[in-house]
Amino acid sequence: MIKVNGESIENLADKTVAEYLAESGYDIGRVAVELNGGILPKPQYEGTLLQDGDCIEIVSFVGGG
Repeated sequence: MIKVNGESIENLADKTVAEYLAESGYDIGRVAVELNGGILPKPQYEGTLLQDGDCIEIVSFVGGG
């Protein structure tokens, strides 16, 4: 079980952060990811595997004017 933005989600273990973001429709260039309390640098999205017990927060940047 992995928590994403406060919601528990099953079957995410062994997916990379990049895979999860793509499958969930996030634009990788417009988000920031916090993994277990620390900011995850974008270059690490491809190589970081999600594991049971992880907690991620995803913040999307929205333009406005």
